[in-house]
Amino acid sequence: MSIYDFNKIIEIAKQFDLTSIITDAERFGSGHINDTFKLSTGNPGDRSYLLQRVNHDIFKDIPSLMNNIYLVTNHLKNQFKIKGISDVDKYTLTIIPTKDNKLYHRDDEGSCWRLFILLSDTKSYDIVETTKQAYSGGQAFGQFQKQLADLDATQLVEILPNFHNIDFRIKNLKDAVSSNKADRIGEIPDLLDYVFERELKMRRILDLAATGDLPLRITHNDTKFNNVLLDQNDNVQCVIDLDTVMPGYIAYDFGDAIRTIINSAAEDEIDIDKIVLNIPLFKAYSEGYLSEAKEFLTDKEIESLMYGVLLLPYMQAVRFLTDYIDGDAYYKVHYPNHNLVRAKAQFKLVDELEKHEEELRNILELSLVAQ
Repeated sequence: MSIYDFNKIIEIAKQFDLTSIITDAERFGSGHINDTFKLSTGNPGDRSYLLQRVNHDIFKDIPSLMNNIYLVTNHLKNQFKIKGISDVDKYTLTIIPTKDNKLYHRDDEGSCWRLFILLSDTKSYDIVETTKQAYSGGQAFGQFQKQLADLDATQLVEILPNFHNIDFRIKNLKDAVSSNKADRIGEIPDLLDYVFERELKMRRILDLAATGDLPLRITHNDTKFNNVLLDQNDNVQCVIDLDTVMPGYIAYDFGDAIRTIINSAAEDEIDIDKIVLNIPLFKAYSEGYLSEAKEFLTDKEIESLMYGVLLLPYMQAVRFLTDYIDGDAYYKVHYPNHNLVRAKAQFKLVDELEKHEEELRNILELSLVAQ
């Protein structure tokens, strides 16, 4: 960090309601969306903090985004207090307000900054390594949803409209095919056939929602494994990265978590034969999730979990394929057909999930009975 950057960060930190003087700042984490800095005082025993510049190219409505996080974290803290937990700041994010009692600070350049307490002595993993970690991840998101089940989802704003709406994603794909901006349609007729053959099947969550069989819940919407903090023994501590918390259906969270846990290969694996399912991690995550979520889920929501498992990799593949057809306008690519490789890898994951659908459904049923 340059001297100018350091001075700017310290000056921004002064806008927040802190009793200690921040003396040190360093870049923190590996996130690609927001700019994050760790702030500390240099005094042993003092808390450290996370200062973030929110990416308003992606998040257009920052007041609503921050209000969503405020509503959710306050509700979670109250839930922990009801359980008799006193140090609630260990188990959910804590927003530090500005000196004029706002949830974020807007600087002279128009950038928006927010401050959280840094949760120390925690671990996160980009890749699940053990069934213990998978169980804890499922437990974390199951607990997160359970604790928010009695908070009215309509109080929250849909920060990213249509984020998990497969009708919206299919429409975008069809529009891309019609315009064929990068003249790539001739390369992928088989993949387009694959998508459209499954279009109705992949609407099952929307169909259940349309008939009122699925209640609207508060969902996380970015349930990759590194958004769970574990303690030093790999037990659940906190769910983080709440920017996408908004109204949704629980199957989306479950399906996206499984998408990232069950795949034995990278998201952009070229050799699709390497893409096989890690069934033990699926079983462990499901058991952890249902140990918490069974308490509040309806029968239709339980039925929908497997629909989410199939839908989320399919939807991600549709998004990669759409971007490929559009000439790689959205996702960063490292070589010319990177998005096509990503799409094929996700479609192969869908293939594997379909082949093992009955086995996975049986594991879910047994996990439910075991709780």
